[in-house]
Amino acid sequence: MRAQVGIVGAGPAGLMLSHLLHRAGISSIIIEARSRAYCEARIRAGLIEQWAADMLVETGVGARMKRESMVHDGIYIGFNGALHRIDFKKLVGKRVTIYGQQEVVKDLIAKRIADGGQILFDCSDVRVRGFDGKAPKITFRHGGKAEEVDCDFIGGCDGFHGVCRSSIPANAISVYEREYPFGWLGILAEAKPVADELIYAYHQRGFALFSMRSPNLVRYYLQCAPDENPDKWPDHKIWDELETRLGGTKVLSRGPIVEKIVAQMRSFVAEPMRHGRMFLAGDSAHIVPPTGAKGMNLAFADVLVLSRAIAAFYRNGATGLLDSYSDTCLRRVWKAQRFSWWMTRLMHLFPEETPFDRRRQLAELDYLASSEAAAKSLAENYVGLPID
Repeated sequence: MRAQVGIVGAGPAGLMLSHLLHRAGISSIIIEARSRAYCEARIRAGLIEQWAADMLVETGVGARMKRESMVHDGIYIGFNGALHRIDFKKLVGKRVTIYGQQEVVKDLIAKRIADGGQILFDCSDVRVRGFDGKAPKITFRHGGKAEEVDCDFIGGCDGFHGVCRSSIPANAISVYEREYPFGWLGILAEAKPVADELIYAYHQRGFALFSMRSPNLVRYYLQCAPDENPDKWPDHKIWDELETRLGGTKVLSRGPIVEKIVAQMRSFVAEPMRHGRMFLAGDSAHIVPPTGAKGMNLAFADVLVLSRAIAAFYRNGATGLLDSYSDTCLRRVWKAQRFSWWMTRLMHLFPEETPFDRRRQLAELDYLASSEAAAKSLAENYVGLPID
């Protein structure tokens, strides 16, 4: 097989990269270890920054999102038994879109197939080779046969546990990471939303978050131990704890809980995001704690930068944008890491903290709720910094 760009991974990063390259007249093949059904059913958070939602619409994959999504002009911050609204539209003139990541993946897969794109699902023994020279290739097994993709560039979009980053020599990459001493117990429930926008709640028993997936499907999270067993949380205990941590500000509409998970909290960055002719994008290069809602948005930013760089190369042989790819992306990545760390530190209880630290957190929350400058800084980061 031959393509100008070989892409490993059919998540948001790989699919969007293939879509953007197609629009630029550049051929690609996506190699994915999982089945199409698995990729389309893998539920992840779905908060989309305004620039990313605009990009989905402008590139022809946002029609269903426009029909079915929920658009939010702000969020609520809860502490001391009260809710305080951060009005994004008023502060920075932008908003965010709530639309499940799995729905974005469905839309992108359907579009790539409609456009004649190649996505090979259920591949095994995927390897990347030759990317330190001028003839990279992806080898794998598909349908019981050994296959190979010869390409000019490789897009490493195969996630944190994928083969692309691990194939880079250890002495050629630096890793920066932080593990958090807690996780999130998450539930998906068939219930009415308790508010019209997300609620981030600080409480002496730990953080809680309310979000929604549809008018009849809600997602809640509770700060918990990183090794928490969700089976030890019966439904009534979860609902009682959520109401407690929301500080009496809301009486929840309870309903059947259809999913319980424990999400790990990690900050991770691999530098550089390029080795030879292989370019890392999305979770293969960086992970942010979900507090800042940046994961899919950073993946889209990476591949937008990368698609422009590859297009410039094929247009006139220019390599400047390829050479600056890693630095360009990492500037945004580290700003997102800073914001996600700040939100996480602001809203959660850390085991080493003292009563002084608790009072400091409350003072910062009070400042955020009462200062337009502080609220504007949060809003600017939350809706998405300008894309270069």
